[in-house]
Amino acid sequence: MTSNAYSLEVLKKVNLTAAFNRWLGFEVIRAEGGEAELRMPWQDEATQYAGFLHAGVIGALIDTACGYAATTVAGPVMASHYSVNCMAPALGQAFVARATVARAGKRQVFARADVFAERGGELRLVASGEVILVPVDSPAVKASSQAV
Repeated sequence: MTSNAYSLEVLKKVNLTAAFNRWLGFEVIRAEGGEAELRMPWQDEATQYAGFLHAGVIGALIDTACGYAATTVAGPVMASHYSVNCMAPALGQAFVARATVARAGKRQVFARADVFAERGGELRLVASGEVILVPVDSPAVKASSQAV
């Protein structure tokens, strides 16, 4: 783990600085030791034509959860590539993304996440994905992390 690694408290503050995350209602539930969990409430504005959660929003959950998991071991990162596998229509009162870092190197961090639809207190797997992230040291990242 690097000395730049983010704690849960810092990630919650960083999350609030991202307008997109605020708009979608992303909440950081857990983040430590290469793992992270996000929750997003259902929003009609985030659906596709058939009324299910839009795959782009599912991708955003995967990207964000994996990024937050990576920051707990590697400090600030950004995605260089990600893939999404939608397995079932995403319909629920809320959505939970759980991410885990598979490997954190000096130049790349590999992470994966599962997205669950929450209905009636039960979780149903609706998507999974993988993200390759790269550690960054940019003024924008520094400014947002120092502002919190």
